[in-house]
Amino acid sequence: MSARGGACGARGVAAVTRADGARAAAEDSLEDYAFRYVPRSFRRWSAGSVGIMALGSIAFLADFSIGASIGLEHGTGNALLGILLASVIIFVVGAPIAYYAARYNIDLDLIARGSGFGYYGSAITTVVFALFTCIFFALEGAIMAQGLQVAVGLPLPVGYLVSTVVVIPIVIYGMRALERLQFWTTPLWLVLALLPLLWIVVSDPEAVRAFVMFTGDSDGEFDFGAVVASAAVCFALMPQLAEQIDYIRAMPPRTRRNGRTWWVSLLFSGPGWVIFSGTKQVIGVFLAVYLVTRIDPSLGRRATEPVIQILGLYESLMPEWLAIALALVLIVIAQVKINVTNAYSGSLAWSNVYTRVTKTYPGRSVFIFFNLAIALALMLMDVFSLIGFVLSLYANVVMSWLVTIAADIVINKYVLRLSPRIPEFRRGMLHDWNPVGLVSVGLASLLSLAAFAGLFGEEVRPYSVLIAICVAVVTTPLMAIATRGRFYLRRRSDGIALPLLDDDGNPSGVRLRCHVTGYTFERPDMLASAENGPGGEVQYVSSLALTLDGSDRFVLPPEPSITARTTRPPPRAWMRRRAQKGRA
Repeated sequence: MSARGGACGARGVAAVTRADGARAAAEDSLEDYAFRYVPRSFRRWSAGSVGIMALGSIAFLADFSIGASIGLEHGTGNALLGILLASVIIFVVGAPIAYYAARYNIDLDLIARGSGFGYYGSAITTVVFALFTCIFFALEGAIMAQGLQVAVGLPLPVGYLVSTVVVIPIVIYGMRALERLQFWTTPLWLVLALLPLLWIVVSDPEAVRAFVMFTGDSDGEFDFGAVVASAAVCFALMPQLAEQIDYIRAMPPRTRRNGRTWWVSLLFSGPGWVIFSGTKQVIGVFLAVYLVTRIDPSLGRRATEPVIQILGLYESLMPEWLAIALALVLIVIAQVKINVTNAYSGSLAWSNVYTRVTKTYPGRSVFIFFNLAIALALMLMDVFSLIGFVLSLYANVVMSWLVTIAADIVINKYVLRLSPRIPEFRRGMLHDWNPVGLVSVGLASLLSLAAFAGLFGEEVRPYSVLIAICVAVVTTPLMAIATRGRFYLRRRSDGIALPLLDDDGNPSGVRLRCHVTGYTFERPDMLASAENGPGGEVQYVSSLALTLDGSDRFVLPPEPSITARTTRPPPRAWMRRRAQKGRA
């Protein structure tokens, strides 16, 4: 065989291999859509059902431990103000991000691509989120292992292994299995968690009085530094928004008929998750104070362990054997509910990054085990004992990242109009790297971590997360202005004449055939291929096929002098109709 023939043969084999990989990924993504837009054909649930499913994932007990730890250290007053401060900021930052996920049916990685990071740049933030799922799986798995040790005497290392393995069968089956789990277990969790607590509050006024007056390790006075330090630990929960988005990206199209339900479901299950999370943190403070003031003052820091909190609460109301049994049921339900979400979202994140970088797709199941292996290692290293430090440190990077995305959406898209209004995630439409988000996250993280390490003095240290937030808010629009929005898009047009949105402003459900995989995909997932058909006709290629193609043979060439101001979509039919109705 000639050298030329060998090269052509190698390219042909490579093309076949890539097409096979794209087909395999397409078939797998019928369940989880790890790399792309969630099509209308998959989104069969009502807005209310999606909201209930998403809220089921916030049953985690780490909230109790976080609230207890800051309450014992800073006292009830400062802790509650810190929880309130963190909750308000998390809601404000999360609202625009959650809206984009629900409105355009994409996950946080796809949002980040077109909101200041670029096609490959967003992979960095996806790794940050993937590590979050590992850390919180480890924290929640450790709580379950503690419950098994108390209830049945199972050694902690064995409990760590059990809490890891138990979620695998559910996670492998993806979104549909998660929906069933969250729907059927949420009512039982609420009954077991809230009824005993409400009974204590009603029947023991002294417990409430002790909670209100508790000073912890502080002098009992208001201290803004203590409030911010309390909030800093809570901020580390912010990536939970990304796990909520993994559910709410399956929201149905918003129409006039379902508009009210759509908005209510979005607000409560999107940014509104922090309302429930903050409430659980307050409950954690109450339980810790109840234990050390009414049950056993010698508990000390052990009162921050959710197992001890729940068991102490139950034992004050019922026989010991029943208290242990019910506490174990509550803990197992709570940990399985959140850790199937941690494992699921983590597997999506890892597989997304790996496939984008290597152009190969080994299957999502591989990354389930990868994610769980990291989480198990963290459990064995006793990460739970360092929960306060780990979360405070992590919060600096987390808030730098998510505030940057929120600032790009609110300021750069709607105020400055330097970022494309409709989120773009497809390879070929985006630059590989965008300095707007990367510089903002890098600078905000660097300065906040330096403050956290005490390099600016001990008096500044408690404010490290606020530094991250402020720097990200300021740097994101400044970078967009400095670059004039040139690094958001490499093309104005995706080469397809059909509109991207329908008459209600939702992503179009029109299906087109991908000439690489042979499958049909919905319009928002498609681009015109740079490779025409046998008769010179336009062919279409899916974003999934482009993700797995390393040759760039199907990618349309860039267009010169692209800025976001030139990419604003033309007025849509539904906007014209509304204007006509208004004039009428």
